[in-house]
Amino acid sequence: MARKQEATAPVEERIEDVPLETEMQGSYLEYAYSVIYSRALPDARDGLKPVQRRILYQMAEMGLRPEKGHVKSARVVGEVMGKLHPHGDSAIYDALVRLAQDFALRVPLVDGHGNFGSLDDGPAAARYTEARLDRAAMTMTENLDEDVVDFIPNYDGQFTQPAVLPSAYPNLLVNGAAGIAVGMATNMAPHNLIEVVAAATHLLENPDATTEDLMEFVPGPDFPSGGVIMGLDGVRDAYETGRGSVKVRAKAQIEQIGPRRTGIIITELPYMVGPERVIEKLKDAVQSKKLQGISDVNDLTDRKHGLRLVIGVKTGFDPEAVLERLYRLTPLEDSFGFNNVALVDGQPSTLGLKDLLAVYVNHRVEVVTRRSTYRLNKRRDRLHLVRGLLTAILDIDEVIQVIRTSETSEEARSRLCQVFDLDETQAEYILELRLRRLTKFSRIELEKEQAELLAEIAALEELLGSDVLIRAQVAAELQAVSDELGTPRRTVLMNAKPQPKRSAKTGDADLQIADGPTLVALSTTGRAVRIETSEGQLVVPPARRSKHDAILQTVAGTIRGELGALTSKGRVIRFHPIDLPSVPSSSISLSAGVKLRDYIGLVDKSEDVIGLLAFSSDVPVALGTSQGIVKRIVPSALPANKTDLEVFALKKGDRVVGAATAPDETDLVFITSDARLLRFSADSVRPQGPTAGGMAGIKLSAGGSALFFGSVVGDGNVVVTISSGGETLLGTEPGRAKVSDFGEFPAKGRATGGVRTHAFLKGEDRLQLAYAGPDPAYALGAQGSVRKLPMTLSKRDGSGQVLEAEITTIGRSL
Repeated sequence: MARKQEATAPVEERIEDVPLETEMQGSYLEYAYSVIYSRALPDARDGLKPVQRRILYQMAEMGLRPEKGHVKSARVVGEVMGKLHPHGDSAIYDALVRLAQDFALRVPLVDGHGNFGSLDDGPAAARYTEARLDRAAMTMTENLDEDVVDFIPNYDGQFTQPAVLPSAYPNLLVNGAAGIAVGMATNMAPHNLIEVVAAATHLLENPDATTEDLMEFVPGPDFPSGGVIMGLDGVRDAYETGRGSVKVRAKAQIEQIGPRRTGIIITELPYMVGPERVIEKLKDAVQSKKLQGISDVNDLTDRKHGLRLVIGVKTGFDPEAVLERLYRLTPLEDSFGFNNVALVDGQPSTLGLKDLLAVYVNHRVEVVTRRSTYRLNKRRDRLHLVRGLLTAILDIDEVIQVIRTSETSEEARSRLCQVFDLDETQAEYILELRLRRLTKFSRIELEKEQAELLAEIAALEELLGSDVLIRAQVAAELQAVSDELGTPRRTVLMNAKPQPKRSAKTGDADLQIADGPTLVALSTTGRAVRIETSEGQLVVPPARRSKHDAILQTVAGTIRGELGALTSKGRVIRFHPIDLPSVPSSSISLSAGVKLRDYIGLVDKSEDVIGLLAFSSDVPVALGTSQGIVKRIVPSALPANKTDLEVFALKKGDRVVGAATAPDETDLVFITSDARLLRFSADSVRPQGPTAGGMAGIKLSAGGSALFFGSVVGDGNVVVTISSGGETLLGTEPGRAKVSDFGEFPAKGRATGGVRTHAFLKGEDRLQLAYAGPDPAYALGAQGSVRKLPMTLSKRDGSGQVLEAEITTIGRSL
């Protein structure tokens, strides 16, 4: 009875009166803190939110490596939720899905199997999809067992998790981030891994580098979906201050889709814009009479060919004007707003490009330092044991006698320490030794291991003793990741801004960009600009030289016309110069140009743009190949119904090394790798059709190849040659350069061997670069930086002067 009364006795209540305002403030601050630090914002070091970090870590713990099979996504979600993440399964699965979407991340971290959604549709449920780590995720989680980062308790203290991942590449810049916290948000653009690694390496080597210096390596975002960024002012603002906005356009081209039908072909869309959204907005604009000239729209997207939207244009409407209205009325042109907010030392911060790279670089230096310290201690511990074993093996009989005559293991350990001058760790290791290790061969192995350990310890001590070596190690590892995971840029960067928005009342004719003469300049670094001209002539010559200003070729045309880009595979690709960056003739700088290979959509890294042509021109264009073959074509005679046309039937292993306009009165020039120059008249090469294979240009010696091909006319021309050794890696030594008067080289007949143009010194056996053309010749180094050539002319067979810095390309001035 007493027990019953005790069980039913009232419990004393504890009630505190708290002002509502105080309780609301405290609860709101706790909620805001939780959202900001534990959910919405990424860490600037590894670029991951807590849920993403927990997913990758738990998948690594589960052994879901790229070479292993996929497992159910629901299993991954369950493991993460049960051990690490104190929130619901839907939040975890949403984060897992994003990590696997190649249209959301530039470098996906999870390899998904099944329906992981698209830009227009959501993913299947977690029970229907499977996942495992991708290669990139392995570089994010490697070396976690070597004390490279701190571990913290999970939500209930039963397990531990990394506070940050080692992150072998700058994930925050490469994959970007998006999140909404309390009172703040983040929206960061994806970038190209190769470019970001190059910038990080430059910052490692040059800590005082400016944002402008880093933008030479990271010129702008690189979205997974490609597209075209119009205007770089917003990019510069974002890289300087952490905030900015840019316009991103779809990649579109106008093609004939039928005998009498013209269509606008969309192959790339702005970031996170799906084709169904575009079609919906397009239909709304047509139905509301805001958009005219559209006959139909077909989505021909498939897995094999990728995105392809075909928008039919009605007869009588200008496709260019229709396309501009599409940009204005549909998501074919969209804005991306930069808001680079991330956690730095636990505090939300708005970061520019240099700040983001600096935080990552410092993190990676710390990771490599901690890893090296861990490895050094492990090797020292192992060396200590190996030395004890060698001591025991040298007098193994006495060791056995000591052990046999001891009553207990503690006595044996104590006596071993006294007799052989060992410590307890060494003695305990000897006691646990198996008899099969006590052979002569084991002694040889131990002595070899001791030598290896000593060498490794010395190398690690040297590494840890030098900040320069640590940074060099970080740079080398970054480059290895770049080589493994890097892919070519997808997004084209345009320095030209979009056309201003016009009133909805503006007629179709007003939407057209005015046609007129233009001059397109192509630099030796592959950048192209459209120069404002009068009848195709420069109004004012350029005032100064800057990066990328060595000219490979210029061609006159019209703004709305067509030009052709000649490639090293003997192709001509048609393009419209209308969207090329436009610069005034009074202040020309090729630094403002766009990479022409990106503009025309070259994918193959082995194919380069080597020249330009105007299809309306009757002046022949000459092409020369590395095997010494020459050919002349007439642009106006090329077929007009193909956007991609083969104009040179190349032999296997051959490639076009140069192209130039070549009327009959010009001289054609070959320069070979073994320093031979051949000059012959262009009229000795008759023009041929696209399917012809050319004719013999220069007779090559065994092992030689044509390094340069071009055309020269009139006086005031020079020949520039740069020599190097066959055992020297390109880029490691600047070499020797020679500048000679072109008039010193006599003309020879076509298909002959030419004359010597450079005398090799000891250790030299080849030319690495050559040029023949107008004086002055302009030389550029890496990233288009200006380089100096010898000021004085040398004999045609001289040996040249030692260069101060490496030269990668040579061209002429405007």
